[in-house]
Amino acid sequence: MDMQHKKFKKTALATSLSLAISATALTPVYAAEEQEIEVIAVTGIRGSLVKSTDLKRSASGVVDAITAEDIGKFPDSNLAESLQRITGVSIDRNNGEGSQVTIRGFGPQYNMVTLNGRAMPGAGDGSSRAFDFANLASESVSAVEVYKTGKANIASGGIGGTINIITRKPLSDPGLKVSIGAKALYDTTNRVGDDITPELSGLLSWTDDSEMFGISLTASHQVRHNAAVGAFVSDWRTSAWDGTVPNTPTTAQDGDKIVLNNPPAMGQLHALPSDIRYTVADRERTRDNAQLTLQFRPIDAFTATLDYTYSQLETIEHRAEQSIWMDSFKTDFTFDNETVKTPIIHSEDRRWQDPRDLGLALQEGNTLNENNSIGLNLSYDVSDDFKLSLDVHDSKAKRSPNAAYGSWINVGLGANVVAGQTGIFNGGLPLMQVDFNDSTRPGLNTNGVLDAGDVGTSMLDRDEYSHETDITQIRLDGSYEFDNGGIDFGIESRSMSSHTVQRDLMTEMGGWGISNPGELPDGYLSPIDFANEFDDYSTAGGWTQGFTGSASEVGAWAADKYGFDFGSIDAISTDSLIKEDINAAYVQLDLSGDLGDMPYNVVIGLRYERTDITSTSNTAIPTAVHWDSNNDFSVQQGAITDSNPVSIDSSYSHLLPNLDFDIEVIDDVVARFSYSKTISRPSYNDLSAAVIGLGGPTAPSILAGSLPGGASSGNPALVPFESDNFDVSAEWYFDDASYASIGYYEKRVSNFIGNEPEVKNQYGLRDPSNGPRAAQAIADLEALGESVTDTTLFSMVAANDLGVAYGSQTNEWFENNYTAIANNDDPLMDFETSAPVNNQEAKINGFELAVQHFFGDTGFGAQANYTTVNGDVGYDITADPGEAQFALFGLSDTANLVLMYENFGFQTRIAYNWRDEFLSGINGQDPVFTEAHQQIDLTISYEVFENFNVSLDGINITGEGFRSHARSGAQLWNLEQGGARYSLGARYTF
Repeated sequence: MDMQHKKFKKTALATSLSLAISATALTPVYAAEEQEIEVIAVTGIRGSLVKSTDLKRSASGVVDAITAEDIGKFPDSNLAESLQRITGVSIDRNNGEGSQVTIRGFGPQYNMVTLNGRAMPGAGDGSSRAFDFANLASESVSAVEVYKTGKANIASGGIGGTINIITRKPLSDPGLKVSIGAKALYDTTNRVGDDITPELSGLLSWTDDSEMFGISLTASHQVRHNAAVGAFVSDWRTSAWDGTVPNTPTTAQDGDKIVLNNPPAMGQLHALPSDIRYTVADRERTRDNAQLTLQFRPIDAFTATLDYTYSQLETIEHRAEQSIWMDSFKTDFTFDNETVKTPIIHSEDRRWQDPRDLGLALQEGNTLNENNSIGLNLSYDVSDDFKLSLDVHDSKAKRSPNAAYGSWINVGLGANVVAGQTGIFNGGLPLMQVDFNDSTRPGLNTNGVLDAGDVGTSMLDRDEYSHETDITQIRLDGSYEFDNGGIDFGIESRSMSSHTVQRDLMTEMGGWGISNPGELPDGYLSPIDFANEFDDYSTAGGWTQGFTGSASEVGAWAADKYGFDFGSIDAISTDSLIKEDINAAYVQLDLSGDLGDMPYNVVIGLRYERTDITSTSNTAIPTAVHWDSNNDFSVQQGAITDSNPVSIDSSYSHLLPNLDFDIEVIDDVVARFSYSKTISRPSYNDLSAAVIGLGGPTAPSILAGSLPGGASSGNPALVPFESDNFDVSAEWYFDDASYASIGYYEKRVSNFIGNEPEVKNQYGLRDPSNGPRAAQAIADLEALGESVTDTTLFSMVAANDLGVAYGSQTNEWFENNYTAIANNDDPLMDFETSAPVNNQEAKINGFELAVQHFFGDTGFGAQANYTTVNGDVGYDITADPGEAQFALFGLSDTANLVLMYENFGFQTRIAYNWRDEFLSGINGQDPVFTEAHQQIDLTISYEVFENFNVSLDGINITGEGFRSHARSGAQLWNLEQGGARYSLGARYTF
């Protein structure tokens, strides 16, 4: 490794730490030298920071690190939470826990995560390569390194950076070491689970007296029960104002008319919401981790290490929704004054139709994530100067359903009690107001109160998803030292497979019309008042009544009542397999010297890689397009067979150079310059060979000018993103645990992926809304003097096909009792098919400022850092929604402030983390901006007696939540209340 050639003054601690870590990292080459150096044991907060500081100073390029404070004690119980303290690193949270890492504005999919130098698979939703840190506990971790600049001897794949997780090795810390810990976790958000849940961990490390054999075992078991209360909007209909409101009756009825207050200017962008939904989710998370390491060193020059790492994460979620839909009969609007206007008040009068449904859905998720990694490392010192290392590992990550019904179930419920409704958008929590009426629909429990007697079933959706990623990697690394430097070299072969199988099934229960109110037996629904759940937002004046319940229990009841199978789903909708074979070779030269009195180091490296890809997709072939109601279309799927797979091969190769130069310009002041080229491979989803996601148009084609449906496809010919990286920095190390640094970075990235839509037919599907019968229906409506809208058109088509008089039934009756199925007389349907292509470039730059200091022997210390992230691509909220935009996700400034105290057996740390607003995704035609947020964490521990500590941890002690919006703050996408978590623990180490 390049650390060994440093010329500036290195403490014994720095040297011994380099030896210990290198023995478990990328090229373990220090076995002989390790015997000659006394390892200095430093523990606690200050000891951890001393180690991290020495690692940062001694590394080539820009590297930051976090090390364990003691055996089995990392600064945070979650690795991602610890990583966010590093300059330039921010995290994404899932269920309130650190999950994935962003480095210098590049999200998780652009970063590489390795375990002891080995590439790690991820098993999330099957689309991303990102590693989820929530799967891995921290008790077995000794250090985490973050490489922000590229290295020839580091596995490729991260243009943002590479994160290397280093686990404990027994021969690096000989003797008998035992650590046992227990925590009681209290989550303030918990509603129905256990208020107190356990976290147990243990570590055993042993070597014989001769330090020939070593064995270590770590294990942990963690349970967490919590709840999430939130709200979201499914869609924002953004368009230029033309003076009209879509789906509004063209003639006034009963003297009513559309009232527009403060409307947009002609041509100004405005957005209308599709709905408002309140949600409550009760969650259970169980995480089990274990690692077994065996080491054998028969002679000083040879070390064999065999390790096995296992993690299992089981998640269960019970979720309930309450919603109103806003799509037609709009009678009152008041718009705000934002650049993209949004209704402050959005009212709809339902007196022109029977009261419509209040949406009441139950959902349940049950998934299991498993990671298995086994590896063998053989390190041999051929001579004092020449060292070899062979490393082989096989790692699997698997996500699978963990319930008989699959991985996710949605039970559609509703109550036809809404005679009028209003949505109020105030920039915080949107309020839903309901003009409740349970007296006009037959079968309702007409008591003026929403109860189970008003509720009926509609549709049952199930999802059965599994994904498995397997990585096999073989590396042979060598190192040869000479007087003023050395040379590292190696070859690598890495094979990866990513297999995704998706099964989906929609089953009708009572039907879309909620025609069987009161059908659920007693005990299946429990009333909930969201006014009691939203602690952070006011619900005054809003409708907050809904129900919770078990989706799987209702689903099993419905299966028995309506006669369908509630077991595993047989039909596969998508079966996708991506295979990558990567062969690489590298050489890296490390030179040290002096310019006058200034020690310097130069590292020059070159890595060559060739990648071969095979993408195979076996997808259910769509059979027909159904026109289900006024503007609702569905694409019917046939069964998947082994006879219709699509397989595409591609390949590419890269030369990846790197240059690192550092010089100690004056005592303890180091200046650095680095250049490297790095790559990041496309997501698995983008490499798919299938055409998927077919959907019908958003309105009848004959009225909208042959409006196409939508579809998407992957592109196995995609090549990786490429980034030319430049770094300049200066670091002043003014004490053993103290430094100040300033750095500038720039990344020039090419081959970013954009989408190029192409309008074409898919699978020979035909359009039922643009054929002869649709044309005849228009003529019939005009003859009757009726307005032609999507609703009247569909009803006329239905009346003609059913042989009944138009108007003999309500429009809603036609929509509930008829489906127009495409036939050979209908024209071919076009689909706007979006496919990913490498067609974008971007430049990202920013500054990193950091300071860390312990104030003498007082025990007080502080860390502070700030990172700016700027890009030449951003999202224009005033652009036409139909205009494709390229923008990078995750670009935002971040800051950390940590105050510490360590003395007289006490350790205290309070940490503040802030992240500015950033673009986190695109939903349909609109952006998703995650709003600025902050979090404060607190840790207090006390050494009651030697080797026995008690601790109190507080995570998010101010209970900060999460909120995202579209083009303006009033356009909520999603919000979720936050809550604090506390744990009281004890640890005994000897």
